[in-house]
Parts: sequence; structure tokens; C-alpha cells
Amino acid sequence: MEKNETKILLAEDDHNLGTILKAYLEAKGFSAKLYINGKEAYEAYIKEQFDFCILDVMMPVKDGFTLAKEIRKTNKVIPILFLTAKSMQEDRIEGLQIGADDYLTKPFNMDELLLRIKAILRRASSPDTITSAVFKLGSYTFEYKHQTLTKGKNIQKLTSKEAELLKLLCENINSTLDRSMALKRIWNDDSYFNARSMDVYIAKLRKFLKDDSNIELLNVHGVGFKLLTK
Repeated sequence: MEKNETKILLAEDDHNLGTILKAYLEAKGFSAKLYINGKEAYEAYIKEQFDFCILDVMMPVKDGFTLAKEIRKTNKVIPILFLTAKSMQEDRIEGLQIGADDYLTKPFNMDELLLRIKAILRRASSPDTITSAVFKLGSYTFEYKHQTLTKGKNIQKLTSKEAELLKLLCENINSTLDRSMALKRIWNDDSYFNARSMDVYIAKLRKFLKDDSNIELLNVHGVGFKLLTK
């Protein structure tokens, strides 16, 4: 099957099931990486770019709900599908409250899993969702695809790193963007040198947004940055 561009983060502590799932997803054209607990999965998530998350709820070290909460703190829109041996209504509700897109109870049919994934991806790629790559920030319009920040007739062209950083800030609007996660996502390394480079980009973005008093780009000491809009 022809490969698509969807890269899946698969967190499943059952090695046999995880291996089967990974092979099945790859046979269906996806790229999938398997991790056996929530801690390993989150460490991979902050270092790499994923498009979809499949998370087992009951995992050692860090469970799927905790992992999903951490992912949601850094990305409000990435699709999340939970796998669980539990069928309790409370678990289903908790998963949806965290921000899951769907919930599949073990044992499940592989074809059903594929249909669920495709349905979520269709919703994510709908016209309404595609426009989410265009962010309204007060009197500014940020078009990620074109790397432009527009206010009236003034168009500011952004560099690729400026655009990536602003996109992360927009995805976490009015919430704190973790410094280490941003560094690993954009620079692939959270070294001191890269951190200083990111501070320069933050200062440039703050300058680009300075003409709207309803927008603030704050440093959260020891944690990261917060883009606020009134």
C-alpha cells in the first residue's frame, strides 16, 4: 500500500499486541513507533513530530490518561484514541474529558481500529479543521502554511522557525508552552545554545505582535512561554 504521511505514536505495554498493532498499521500505510510505557512514549513525543496517538490506558510507569493529559498540555488538537481492557463508563467519560477523540475497548477487531482512525483523520482534515492552520490573534492573522503574520495591509513574512514557534504558541493559546518541549520539537535539542536562540525568536515574535495591546507574549520563569489574548 502507498505510504501516507500520518505518523502514529503507539503506546502499548503488551509487547505481543503492540508488535501486532505496529505491523498492522504499517501494512496499512501508516508510520508507527511503539513504546511500552507512558514515560517512554512522552519522551518520544516531545522529541519527534507525531500526527496521531494511540494510547493504552493501563500501562506501567505512566498510564495512558496521565500521558494524554501531558500531551494535551502541549498540543490541543492532535488526535488521541484510547485502547483499554476496561469497559467502565467512568473510564470512557474520563478519557473523553481529557480530550480523546475516540475510545476502543479490548478485545477489538483490527478493521474496526482502522475505521476509527480513518474517521478521526477525516474529521481532522475537514475544511473547518484545515482552517485551524490560520490563527486569529487579536487584529493579526497568522497563516502557518504561508508563514505570514498579517495586520491590515501590513504583512510580516516569518522564518520557518518563527512560524513553527508561533504555531506552538497558538496551539497552546492562554496556556503555558513548555520550553523544553518547544526546543526538542523545533531544534531537536534543548541545549543552552538552542535555548538562547529560541529567546531571540521569542523577542522577535513579541516585536511583531506589539501593535495590538490585547496580545501579550510572556516569559513564565523556569517553565516556558505564554501567549495571551484578551
